Amino acid sequence: MRLLVVEDYAPLREALVAYLREEGHAVDASGDGEEAWWMAKDAVYDAIVLDRQVPGVSGDELLRRLRDAGRRDPVLMLTARGDVPDRIAGLEAGADDYVVKPTSLPEIHARLKALVRRAAGRASDVLEIGPLRLDTGRRLALVDGRPLDLTAKEWSLLEQLAKHTGAVVSREQLWEHCYDMNEEPNPNRIEVHLANLRRKLTAAGADGLIQTRRGLGYTLAMA
Repeated sequence: MRLLVVEDYAPLREALVAYLREEGHAVDASGDGEEAWWMAKDAVYDAIVLDRQVPGVSGDELLRRLRDAGRRDPVLMLTARGDVPDRIAGLEAGADDYVVKPTSLPEIHARLKALVRRAAGRASDVLEIGPLRLDTGRRLALVDGRPLDLTAKEWSLLEQLAKHTGAVVSREQLWEHCYDMNEEPNPNRIEVHLANLRRKLTAAGADGLIQTRRGLGYTLAMA
């Protein structure tokens, strides 16, 4: 997943970004609402973590701008206030879920995964394609019951393809969802990661699962 973290308290922002990246996600971050607006309006995010009290543009205003622009990115709103009117205001601004600080990093991650799963219309964390089984909740990939040893980037690419099984996913879409804005766009990097991923799938007995659609992109199809 590609995520945006908007949080003005630097220690929490940096800790959350580090945690989410360790979990294999591409993460962009900002401590300013106006900067976050410029980041969000031109990028694709699977979900956004948004503090209500960021400077520049408030979290509520940033969320309204996104919704008015037709963006439906799942938003997890953070706040230091947990009273009912405050929660209602955040949800009415367009938030999909709400967390009162302080909270744990694993809880934020779990809520983000649930938001993304619901947005995709999936009831389960498990995706099955032929001999491949992906447990997105535990970040576990298995072929015929045997686990695959994947890097964070290989996992992200495989998960993105699996979410669109049978459909063609372009290089641009893979880049948008699996790499953050600090990484210079480089199609060769995608090719290298996919080549390594294919080798691991082939060695595990799932040869041909990832197919190239020349000039279009890639598809994950039953081998």
